[in-house]
Amino acid sequence: MDQASRIIAQWGAVSDLISHEKVACTAWKKAVGKRLAARTTALRLVRDRLVIEVEDEVWRNNLYSLRPQILRNLEQALGPGIVGDISFEIRPRRIEPQRETHFLLTAAETEAGADIKDPGLRRIYRMARKRETA
Repeated sequence: MDQASRIIAQWGAVSDLISHEKVACTAWKKAVGKRLAARTTALRLVRDRLVIEVEDEVWRNNLYSLRPQILRNLEQALGPGIVGDISFEIRPRRIEPQRETHFLLTAAETEAGADIKDPGLRRIYRMARKRETA
């Protein structure tokens, strides 16, 4: 008995709801297994080339060496003629949200004596400073 993905892939132009690209991207997880599918993402199908996004150069090199085996697995899952080649692209680095490291100083904090912790001494310092500049 044929697999459902193979039957749907053979429908091709008959089904407007399911494209070869969707079927191929979904079959990627079955072809490589859960562990590799967690580290990779099937992006799109360009003609007969399935474009896969990988984490880094090491993953790309390792998966490139496994390419013939992965292509056989995809052919078993989809049938012949849908995926003829695989290309691996390195995922762009995503910058995580970061906390702001510097703070904008308010007008009160930029005044002289703002770094004096004791309020009484700070008031005395400011009054003395005001007398000197007046």
